[in-house]
Amino acid sequence: MAETETPYRPVRIAFRIGYLGEGFFGSQFQPRHRTVEGEIRNACIRAGLFSGSPDGRLAISGRTDRGVHARCQVLAFSTPLPDRAIRAFPGQLPPDIWATHYCLVPDSYSPRRDVISRTYRYIFTDQPGDLSLMEDAARLFPGRHDFSCFSKVEAGKTPMRTVSRLEVHADGGCWWLEITAQSYLWHMVRGIATVLLRASYGQQTQEEIAAMLEGPCRNRVKPAPPEGLILWQIDDDLAWNPVPVMPRTVRLHQEKEAGHLTMARVHRLLSP
Repeated sequence: MAETETPYRPVRIAFRIGYLGEGFFGSQFQPRHRTVEGEIRNACIRAGLFSGSPDGRLAISGRTDRGVHARCQVLAFSTPLPDRAIRAFPGQLPPDIWATHYCLVPDSYSPRRDVISRTYRYIFTDQPGDLSLMEDAARLFPGRHDFSCFSKVEAGKTPMRTVSRLEVHADGGCWWLEITAQSYLWHMVRGIATVLLRASYGQQTQEEIAAMLEGPCRNRVKPAPPEGLILWQIDDDLAWNPVPVMPRTVRLHQEKEAGHLTMARVHRLLSP
């Protein structure tokens, strides 16, 4: 691929990446800690794509907490060397981050604003009691609700969110929930996981959960452990291309067992 030099008109390019969250203090940049965003910025600088984060307008589609994994996270940056980015950026990433797809996007593209929905999976490390009770409780969540009891609501943000889908699954000794929404509150999915597990043991009734979803909240739910959470899919209308094949790249979109996870298999499915 010939390298294209366009020093006065940077091109915006998006990548789909995955990562193992346990080695990071979350995805958002923190100057004194190792973060996903920090490693991405360093990879871009090492590849000579831009000299610093403001220059490249680096952005990612959503924040994940410390210990949370991603199968599909989306990032975008601007560079005068898009051909070099496609060829060199994946190889500059550390072993616990990998790129799977790329796409040239408009200069105005924001991976945070310009996505249709985000899907998370939460894998339960504790075996649920009665799966049918968990399924009944899960049916309460789709729709627009007040999630202040399930989340840490940051100042200036509304606790109202719309969940388009929430399902629970069990297979081969593994139990997980899968939720899709356009946006989430901090700790929201992990809070939902806690309540669904309680419901499976009869410790939380449907009436109590329905009341929690109406707000206001007096007792916020303690979120489930972060290591069970995976940012599973980002839905958008982009035309993605596979990155050039590299020996340590994992193609999770081709993983036939992707729906049948146990915590012991998270690393096998996610790590390169």
